[in-house]
Amino acid sequence: MSLYAVVYTYSDDSAGRDEHRPAHRTFLGGLADEGVVVASGPLRGDGPDRALILLERDSAEAARELLREDPFAQQGLIDSVDVREWDVVIGSIA
Repeated sequence: MSLYAVVYTYSDDSAGRDEHRPAHRTFLGGLADEGVVVASGPLRGDGPDRALILLERDSAEAARELLREDPFAQQGLIDSVDVREWDVVIGSIA
């Protein structure tokens, strides 16, 4: 398994995100319970609303495929998904 850093860029539909956030968090929380999601949360700062998800998968495509099941993705609340393999060399998850 490899570690992937995924950046979601959300749509401008903040009301839709508010409505579906509980299901989104339940989905990611379930993956965390399975050991797939290492960490997840919103990125703060100027610009579009985004989130970072660290997850373990066999490939970038496997990560993308899994995240298509996210309720936010199914509701069209994500404008883009950037998936990058991450070689962690220092830190507690290295």
